[in-house]
Amino acid sequence: MSTRTLSVAQATVEFLANQWTVDVVDGERSEVRTIPGMHGIFGHGNLAGVGQALKQSQVKAPGLMPYFQGRNEQGLVHQAVGYARHTRRRQTFAVTASIGPGSTNMATGAALATTNRLPALLFASDEFATRASDPVLQQLELPHSYDVTCADIFRPISRYFDRVQRPEQLFSALLNGMRVLMDPAETGAVTISLPQDVQAERVVVPDAFLAPRQWRIRRPEPEDVDIAAALDVIRDAKQPLIIAGGGVHYAFATEKLRALAEATGIPVSYTQAGVGSMDWDHELCLGALGSTGSTASNAYAKDADVVIGIGTRYEDFTTASMTVFQNSAVRFVNVNITSMDAYKLGASVQIVADAGKTIPYLQSGLTSAGYRVPEPTADLIRSERARWNAAVDESFSIRNEPLPAQTEIIGTVNEAMDDQDVVICAAGSLPGDLHKLWRVKDSHGYHVEYAFSCMGYEIAGGLGVKRATMAEAVAAGRDPEDGRDVVVMVGDGSYLMMHTELVTAVAERIKLIVVLLQNHGYASIGSLSESLGSQRFGTKYRYLEEETHNFEEGDPLPVDIAANAESLGVKVIRVEPGKSSIDDLARAVAEAKALPASSGPVMIHINSDLYLDAPDSESWWDVPVASTSELESTQTAYTTYADHKSRQRLLLGEERKNA
Repeated sequence: MSTRTLSVAQATVEFLANQWTVDVVDGERSEVRTIPGMHGIFGHGNLAGVGQALKQSQVKAPGLMPYFQGRNEQGLVHQAVGYARHTRRRQTFAVTASIGPGSTNMATGAALATTNRLPALLFASDEFATRASDPVLQQLELPHSYDVTCADIFRPISRYFDRVQRPEQLFSALLNGMRVLMDPAETGAVTISLPQDVQAERVVVPDAFLAPRQWRIRRPEPEDVDIAAALDVIRDAKQPLIIAGGGVHYAFATEKLRALAEATGIPVSYTQAGVGSMDWDHELCLGALGSTGSTASNAYAKDADVVIGIGTRYEDFTTASMTVFQNSAVRFVNVNITSMDAYKLGASVQIVADAGKTIPYLQSGLTSAGYRVPEPTADLIRSERARWNAAVDESFSIRNEPLPAQTEIIGTVNEAMDDQDVVICAAGSLPGDLHKLWRVKDSHGYHVEYAFSCMGYEIAGGLGVKRATMAEAVAAGRDPEDGRDVVVMVGDGSYLMMHTELVTAVAERIKLIVVLLQNHGYASIGSLSESLGSQRFGTKYRYLEEETHNFEEGDPLPVDIAANAESLGVKVIRVEPGKSSIDDLARAVAEAKALPASSGPVMIHINSDLYLDAPDSESWWDVPVASTSELESTQTAYTTYADHKSRQRLLLGEERKNA
C-alpha cells in the first residue's frame, strides 16, 4: 500500500479537494466538487495547521482548495449555507476558525445550518491534545471536567461532531463527517474539532484515502404499500391541499408538482422554504400558508379535509401554531425523506422517500382513478386567489408619504428584478411580508432563511448565494456577467447585527445588491410587542431619556448606514424621502442591475415607514401574553390571546371507531 507523510491539516485539505457529489435526477447525472473551497479566519489555533496547509496548496496547486478570506466566523458559515441551499445541497464550503472565540463564533451558523437541514463543514480549532502547555490562551477550564472544551458547544447543534485527538483518527472523522454531510435525511452542520497541536503533527496517509471519492445523493423510492394508502385517502377528498416545502426544491420536483396539481386540480400552498415551487400566477397557486400566509391559503386550509405535505417540517408559522387546520376530520399524507418530518401531525400516511420519486406515483394513481377536485372547490380556489391578489396589488400601490410603506418597497423591487434573480432575507418584518407578497416565477428566485430566522444572515448568506450563481453561470458555459443578480433585502436592525462580509464582497469585486430599509428600529418585534400589550418596549433606536430611563421617547439616533457602507468601499445609491421615492427606488434598482458583475457590492438606501403593515393573513402566531398584568394594554392583549388559544388543536391522528 503506497502512502505519503503529511501533516494532519495537509491531509485534510487534500482529502477535501478530492470529494465529489454525484446526483442522478430523472436519469440525468451530475458530478460536482462537494467542497469547492474553504473560508477561514486565522489565529494561533489554526494558523500553523490549516493555514499552512492552505498556503502550501495555493503554492503547489492554486485550484486544488481555494481559500476565501472573511471578516466574521459566523458570517463565513452563513456563506457556506447560502451556497449549499442554492446548489440544492450538492455543494457547500468548509470553514476553519481559530481556538476559543474564533470557533465559538461559528456556533450560531452551525445551529442555523442544522435547523435548515443544510450542509456546512466546520473545522473548530481546539486546545493542545497533549495538554503540554495548559492552560493555553483562550482555553476553557472546567474544574469538574477537564476534557470539556469550547468546541463541545457544537455537539448539540451539529448533525455530526468529532474530535481528532490523535492523527490516526483523522480518517474515520472525515469519512463519517462526509457521510452525514451528503445524506439528505441527516445533513446539517458537521463539526470536526482539530486540536492546534494535532493539526501540525505528522500522519502516514494511504494514497487511497486521498484518491477522488464520490458521494451519491440518495433518492429512495416510495414503498408500494404507502402509495396505495395515500391514494385511498386522497381519492375521498373534497377539499384537498398540497403544502410544498423545501424538500420539493431539493428533490428538483417543481415541474412534477405542477403536473400533479394540474392533473387533479389540487391547489398548492407553500412554506417559506417552498416558495418558488409553483409560479405565483399559476391558477392553482394559493401562495404562502400560515402565520405569514395569504388569505387564500389560510381560508382554504381552514376547511381542508386532506393535506398532502411534501418536503415540509411543519414549522409553527406553517400551521399558524396549530390553528390553520380547523376541519375536525382533516387527514395528513406526508411525503418526506426524513422520517421525523413524515410522522408529524399524526399523519394518516407517512411516505419516507424522495419527493421527486413519489409525486409521479401519486399523479398516476389519481388520474387513473379519474380523480379531480369538485367544481365548488375549484370555484373556491378561484375566488380566494382573486381576493388575495387584489389585496396585494393594493398594498403595492399605497404611495404613503413622506415615507413609503414596506409593502410598496417590496412591490417595486420585485417588479424591477428579472424573474431569474434571487431575493435574500432572514429576519425582522421583511421575511413575513416577502412570504406573503413576493411574486416568484423561478424556482431559485426566493431565498429566505426562516428556520432559524437569524438576524445578520442576510448579507453573508446572500454573498454565498452570489458565489453559487457565478459558479452556476460558468458551469453552463456563460460569462459570470450573465448570471443571476442577487438582491439582499435587509432592515437596519439586521444590518447592524452583521454587515462586515460586505468588505469580503469589496475585496473580491463581487456585485451584491443590498436594499437597506432604514426605519430606526425593530419593525417586526415592535409590531409584535404592540400586539402583545408591551407597547413596542425596547424596539426603537432612540436616545436614552434619563428621567424615565427609556428608549421610546427620545430623538432618533443619528446612525447613517449609507455612510457606514461607503466607508467600507460599497457604492451607495441614496433614495431620498418624498413623493418620488418609489419611482426613484425603481430607477436605483435598474441602475444597480446595470453595473458590471465585477463592480463590487452596491447598496440602495431608502427610509421606510415603521408602522404600516402588510395585508392581514387572517391568521395567528402563538407568542404567550402575560396572564396577569397591571398594564391595560397587556390585559386587552391577553383576552385576544385566550380567544386564539381556544382554536389551537392537537393534531395527533385520526379517531378510530371500534370494530
